[in-house]
Amino acid sequence: MAIATLAAVAASVSATLLLGLSGWFLSAAAVAGAAGPAAVLAFNYLLPSAGIRFLAIVRTAARYIERVAGHEAALKALAEIRPAVFAGLAAGPPERSLQVSRGEASARLVQDVDAIETLFVRLAAPWAGGGAVLVGAVLIAMASLWAAAAFLALFVMQVGLGMRLGTHPLNRPEEDVLAANGRLKDAFLAVAAAAPELRCNGLTPRVIETLMAQAEVLGEARVRVWSAEGLAGLAPALLTGLAVAVVLGLSAAAPSPLVALAALAAATGMEGGAGLARMFDHDGAARAAAKRLDELLAADGAGPASSPSDLASSLSLPKGAATIVLGPGERLAIVGRSGSGKTRLLETLIGLRAPRAGGLMVAGRPLETLAVGDLRSLFALAPQDAGMISGTVRDNLVLGDPAASDEALWSALADAALDAKVRAMPQGLDTWIGEGGAHLSGGERRRLSLARALLRPAPWLLLDEPTEGLDAETEQAVVRALHARLARTGQGAIIASHRPAPLTLCDQRLSVGD
Repeated sequence: MAIATLAAVAASVSATLLLGLSGWFLSAAAVAGAAGPAAVLAFNYLLPSAGIRFLAIVRTAARYIERVAGHEAALKALAEIRPAVFAGLAAGPPERSLQVSRGEASARLVQDVDAIETLFVRLAAPWAGGGAVLVGAVLIAMASLWAAAAFLALFVMQVGLGMRLGTHPLNRPEEDVLAANGRLKDAFLAVAAAAPELRCNGLTPRVIETLMAQAEVLGEARVRVWSAEGLAGLAPALLTGLAVAVVLGLSAAAPSPLVALAALAAATGMEGGAGLARMFDHDGAARAAAKRLDELLAADGAGPASSPSDLASSLSLPKGAATIVLGPGERLAIVGRSGSGKTRLLETLIGLRAPRAGGLMVAGRPLETLAVGDLRSLFALAPQDAGMISGTVRDNLVLGDPAASDEALWSALADAALDAKVRAMPQGLDTWIGEGGAHLSGGERRRLSLARALLRPAPWLLLDEPTEGLDAETEQAVVRALHARLARTGQGAIIASHRPAPLTLCDQRLSVGD
């Protein structure tokens, strides 16, 4: 940003000097030509023409350096901000993260961060605008000190007007655009997953109407923004014209070359100063984006405060008036009717839901007192809704352990009874499985999710309906492989299931919802 700022100052100063010198040169050459051959022969045109060429080269080079360095700095800043926002979504307190929908999360990661980018790109504007104005004032003062004073007064008026417009209600439509964009993404994502059912039931036209209504709200907000920007751009243009007229009037008594120099310097100086006023154009949007991002960037407790070995000594769960205590390597079956809270219990253990005070204990410490990172170092979850990222088999597996070797990947697939299927795929581990795993069956996605959980080096496995949707033969193969793996690794397990087969792996049982 320092390089970009220096380049911006050089570009604005050289542009002001270039136009002022050009005006003086053309006027002086015209006066010399009108004065006769003797004046023409005496007129030194080499020095000003060389200065014009030099200033043109400096302006072009400085503008290029400013753009490259400024955008590089902005992109580096965004490279820090976006992962921080993602971490805030992924590892923040559940009561906050669960309130952010997928569409809203996407809007914050993309459009809100883009709105912040303009702040970095414009950091050089005050210095560049100040350089242009100061040089312009010096050039104008060569023709008239009063004209220079009037020019500076009009420039201060321009900046004040820019600040006023930046905090004016005219900027609220930009905040409306951010909110409307998030709502449109939410509306789309809400129906995209159900697209086949919508088509089969003939509901697609109705859904399109709903989405178009949301898109129309977004479009109206954008039109209001563009209208506000047009009005905001009109004032600097009028002030620039007024500055040129005032400078011409106050410097009329000076020689005509100096008058031309002063008028063009006023135009260029006000134009350069307009960059300072334009800093406030997107102030409303930037403020709104910064506020929305700040809500996610405070990811307190995201990192583990203890090592897994310190907390893996015991896990206590209430069972009526008694308590179930699990030691390392022990297994617990969670049973209960649908909707009784089995999934919620597993999600609470791994920090996806806020725990209730009292009841769940880890190593003698209440669950609610532990950081989210601590909980996620203890558990590996294979959820009931097996979510897949759009990528290859390997891409989905290494989410469990980014450093896992191919041997470890194949071992986890074998323990999930999926290795034969993957070996038969065209590219094996590197086979593309489609958008959200669309090329896999529901049972295959579930087993791939199980293999991913098996790769995670955690003291306990949390398995939510691990064999749901599998035929009896495949289910038995998965249960046998799991039994062998748990015995080999010494991992504990908490398994929630309606099916009896996976529950045979457990030696204790907890019924929820009774």
